[in-house]
Amino acid sequence: MKIDVIIPTFRPGRKLLELLDRLQQQSVRADRILVINTEEKYFEELIYGTDFVRKFPDVEVHHISELEFDHGGTRNMAVTRCSGDGFLCMTQDALPADNRLIENLLRALEEDETVAVAYARQLPGAKSDEIERFTRQFNYPELSCVKGKEQLKEMGIKTYFCSNVCALYRRNVYMQLGGFEKHTIFNEDMIYAARAVQAGWRIAYAADAQVFHSHHYTCAQQFHRNFDNGVSQACHPEIFAAVSSESEGLRLMKKTAAHLCRIGKPWLVVKLAADCAARYAGFFLGRRYDRLPRRLVTACSSNKHYWK
Repeated sequence: MKIDVIIPTFRPGRKLLELLDRLQQQSVRADRILVINTEEKYFEELIYGTDFVRKFPDVEVHHISELEFDHGGTRNMAVTRCSGDGFLCMTQDALPADNRLIENLLRALEEDETVAVAYARQLPGAKSDEIERFTRQFNYPELSCVKGKEQLKEMGIKTYFCSNVCALYRRNVYMQLGGFEKHTIFNEDMIYAARAVQAGWRIAYAADAQVFHSHHYTCAQQFHRNFDNGVSQACHPEIFAAVSSESEGLRLMKKTAAHLCRIGKPWLVVKLAADCAARYAGFFLGRRYDRLPRRLVTACSSNKHYWK
């Protein structure tokens, strides 16, 4: 399979240059790398004084305005510029852990023709705290799996879990399913995965394909992020109404608290409780965004331009 890579960027930092460098060192090289950058001035600030064009000859950069950016629509636009059999969606802050990332994701698609998309394991960064480390392990365990309709009863919403932080898509299936949701505030990857599963395709989690990717969100950032998550789920009851996100969140909280106590750091449970409260408050309000005043909705959202 020929592979293209799609990377949306906004105010990219030096980590993007490291990502591009690591992609060039892969055992399976991408045919093309498309960077869809929001606001040209920020990208120009990053590459000023560097020999970007010579160092990254396979990279195409396309600039859009902040008003044009959309989680699903922007990626759809990028796919129209692709010519490969598959395309790899990544984010600017994800770094391949080794040179076999694309090779291992590709194997998941080639070994099972029923797999529509394969996503990578996300490892915590060196500066991640204990809560973030456990959360990554919870969501991205060591064992690979393939998920389809048969797993819905057992796995619930985790059946639809997929992350565009690093996910390789079979292009012909993408075309067949109509691509990503064209105007979405969040979860374009899960919405696509859910539709693929409902159409009889399967989702592969390739634990041997690994990227370093973790966050250090404040409680306020968690609130805004989970508000947008709630909005996206409210907008797609055909997918999310039948599977509960709250139960999975509660399971994560309980297991994380038990882990913190087990390793002798019970004081971190206070931080965990504040983090979870912010997440749930944002999600609760987001699921009910249509009952809130528009000014409050905009204030709660992390994506202000979505509402314009």
